[in-house]
Amino acid sequence: MIKVRVPATCANVGPGFDCLGIALNMYNSFKVEEIENGVEILGCEDEFKNKNNMIYSSMIKTFEIIGYKPKGLRIEIEGNVPVSRGLGSSASCIVGGVMAANELSGGILKREDIINIAAKIEGHPDNTTPAIVGGMTVSIMQDENVIFEKINILDNIKFCALIPNFRLSTKKAREVLPKEISFSDGVYNIGRTALLISSLVNGNFDFVKYALEDRMHQIYRKKLIANYDDIVEKCYEYGAIGVFLSGAGPTIMAVLRGNDEFFVNKMGGFLKGINSNWLLKELNIDKQGANIIRN
Repeated sequence: MIKVRVPATCANVGPGFDCLGIALNMYNSFKVEEIENGVEILGCEDEFKNKNNMIYSSMIKTFEIIGYKPKGLRIEIEGNVPVSRGLGSSASCIVGGVMAANELSGGILKREDIINIAAKIEGHPDNTTPAIVGGMTVSIMQDENVIFEKINILDNIKFCALIPNFRLSTKKAREVLPKEISFSDGVYNIGRTALLISSLVNGNFDFVKYALEDRMHQIYRKKLIANYDDIVEKCYEYGAIGVFLSGAGPTIMAVLRGNDEFFVNKMGGFLKGINSNWLLKELNIDKQGANIIRN
C-alpha cells in the first residue's frame, strides 16, 4: 500500500486567472493498493464510490499513458479539503491519482511528466502545479507542456480561509464569466499580476491590497456569494493586507501579516451575524507539495 498526501491550493490569487496558485497546509490523503480484481473506494460519499471517481479516473488515464494494467484497485480517502469550495479538492484528487498510479507502475514518470499529466486532466495548471511542487507558482501551458516558476514569498505572511457552508461548482462559476474582455481590462490585470508578484517577493505588503484587484473573474463571481463586499470590507477593517476569492470560490481568502493575533476572532464575530455558517481556518504556505508515504 502507498499513501499520497496532497495539499489544498488556492488558485487565481486575484488577477492571476488560471496561472497563479498557492499550496496550503491543509491536506487530502489517499491510500492506494492493487488488489486481485474490482474497484473498492472508501472514505467518501456514495455518489463518488464508482469509476467516475476523480482519483480512480486519473489513475486509469495515467496507467494508459504508462502502459500498465492493474488487476484491481482499492482506494481509501482521508479528506480534509472541503469539496467545491475553491480550495483545490479536485486538483488534489487528480494529483493523488496520477502520483499513486505512477508509484504502482514502478515510478517511471519524472516530475515534469506528472505535472503535465495532471494539468492536462484538470484543464489548466494553476491548482495542480503548486499541489505537486508546493509554494506559490506561476504556471502557463506551452505546446501542451507546463512551464512554471516558484515565487519565493517572504515568510512573514499567513492566510485565513473564510469557508462558507455551501458548495459552488467550478462549472457554475465559469458560466458567469464573460466570453471576451476589453483591452483595458486585460491591461488592468496584467499590471496587477506583476505588482502582486513583486510585492510578495519584496515584502512591500502595502501594495498587496491593490494588486489583488481584478476585472476578469472576481467582479462576476462575487455575485454568487451573499455579502461578499461587506465581508471583504470587514477583512480590511480587521487588519488583512489583502483579500481575494480562492479559486472559483466560494471561499474568501484573507492575507495576514505573520504576527497577526486578532483577525480570526474579530472576523469570526462578524460572520456569526451572516446567514450562512462560515468556518475560519488559519493557514500557512505548504512549501513541499505532494509526497508519497510508503508503508
